[in-house]
Amino acid sequence: MSISRRTLLGFAASALAGPGIAAAPSRLAVIDWALLETCLAMGVVPAAASELRQYRQIVREPAAPSTVADLGLRGTTNFEMLRLVAPELIVISQFYEYQRPMLERVAPVLSLPSYEAGRPPYALLADSTRRLGEVLGIRDAADDLIAEAGRDLANARRLVSGHAARPVFVISLGDSRHFRAFGADSMFGDVLARLDLRNAWIDPTSYSAAAPVGIEALARVPDAGIVVIEPLPPEVGRELPRNALWNALPAARDGRVAILPPINHFGGLPSARRFAGLISAALQNWPAA
Repeated sequence: MSISRRTLLGFAASALAGPGIAAAPSRLAVIDWALLETCLAMGVVPAAASELRQYRQIVREPAAPSTVADLGLRGTTNFEMLRLVAPELIVISQFYEYQRPMLERVAPVLSLPSYEAGRPPYALLADSTRRLGEVLGIRDAADDLIAEAGRDLANARRLVSGHAARPVFVISLGDSRHFRAFGADSMFGDVLARLDLRNAWIDPTSYSAAAPVGIEALARVPDAGIVVIEPLPPEVGRELPRNALWNALPAARDGRVAILPPINHFGGLPSARRFAGLISAALQNWPAA
């Protein structure tokens, strides 16, 4: 966890100020979506957050209330709006460290890690959830979220136990001929492993999806199932059912394809829980391995 000296001094002063003075910040601005969904899942509604229209389309759950002010794009924060909101604390991940000097002119900054190349992220996300709970003075809510996520994944693991022998591709489609695959150090890949499902994509990735690959590569593992994460480009939705190459894939031919609604692939524990629930439900429609 990275937290500025100004933040530490502010929290220390609050803690020493005696009864009636809150020791934890209550008015937050959150730049990173994984941390935004984590706050909301713990019952904390930020005063402001970034790119909320897109958040509501991609992340969806937990819902961002209409009372949350929109700070514009995550990569280019609207500092005029941020100053108007006047947060007590700004929460970012390491992806937005480059904004720290400007953000610290408005309020103290708390930076929590979320994804690292080569490292399955679930444990890191749980650790950041716990640390965020400590800073906000709601450690019990953080512990509850971690425990609930663990129970949800355990339940999903039982539901998919009949498919443990089958490898699974988790992909996104950029067009009707190319896909991106999620590897072991992605959130999807880590959840697959925690559900005792084998990731069919074994090539290296860097906590995200591999670069676009031709759809024919999905035939390299003929017994694999395919899980497609929306959104699909409009033309893909129209063309895929008529795509001869796609229809020739063993998974498509044998009914081992699931298309899931949008999920934040850079998400926190709430997105991991959501993915586990959606994939476990979808796999009930596949033939057993």
